[in-house]
Amino acid sequence: MAKGARGEDLLDNPVWHSLRGPLSGFAAPPPEPHSTPGVMCELIRFDPSVNVFSAVEEIEEAKWNRIAELVGVEGFCALFRDVIPGPSPGWEEHFRGPCLQMVAGDIPEPLGVEVVRLGSDDAADMLALAELTEPGPFMSRTVELGRYVGVRREGRLLAMAGERFRLPSFVEISAVCTHPDVRGEGLAGELTLNVADSIRRGGDEAFLHVLETNENAVRLYQKLGFVVRRKVDVVFAQWHGSQWRPEVAEF
Repeated sequence: MAKGARGEDLLDNPVWHSLRGPLSGFAAPPPEPHSTPGVMCELIRFDPSVNVFSAVEEIEEAKWNRIAELVGVEGFCALFRDVIPGPSPGWEEHFRGPCLQMVAGDIPEPLGVEVVRLGSDDAADMLALAELTEPGPFMSRTVELGRYVGVRREGRLLAMAGERFRLPSFVEISAVCTHPDVRGEGLAGELTLNVADSIRRGGDEAFLHVLETNENAVRLYQKLGFVVRRKVDVVFAQWHGSQWRPEVAEF
């Protein structure tokens, strides 16, 4: 897919374009407005019961200062976009991880492993599986973001995958996880293809994110036919106040 085709540039800031577009109904109420002259920044964020991420259209030091005003002292901000510069003084980064953003290329059709559709009634089992396997942030209402499918055996939810970010022409595959008891059976790949096939049948293209350090997952997605588009940053930060300085270990 050529760069820019079908709005591919929107993938540089997927949370922003999701919450400003197809997923606007999941946005939390906006922070209280502030009128600092010359410092304009609109922060948009998911309802915390659905997702942890926030977004701004552009990000640099002035925007970090504006976000600080909006979240308040000891407030958190989780950003997910192409390049996130280090925050201004007073912020503490709790996590920064480079992810690979991958777009479906020449992928095969799913083999047809029996799957079940998951919904709000399955949220407790989905949360338990996500807590065990840590595929990324998963909240009590994340399942409402799109189509989720899983594999159950004797009532146990053993694998799942579904849709998270959604923007014009693209839908993200997320929460791909498999219980340790059934790893090696190919369920993660099968569910990924199942969700990707459904996305394409709906007229959109599938994409996903994976931590660059998760080499096994990267190899799996490449084997399935996903192609790396670019790296993106994931940052979780907390505002402590302009006078706060990180502690320096003494040796």
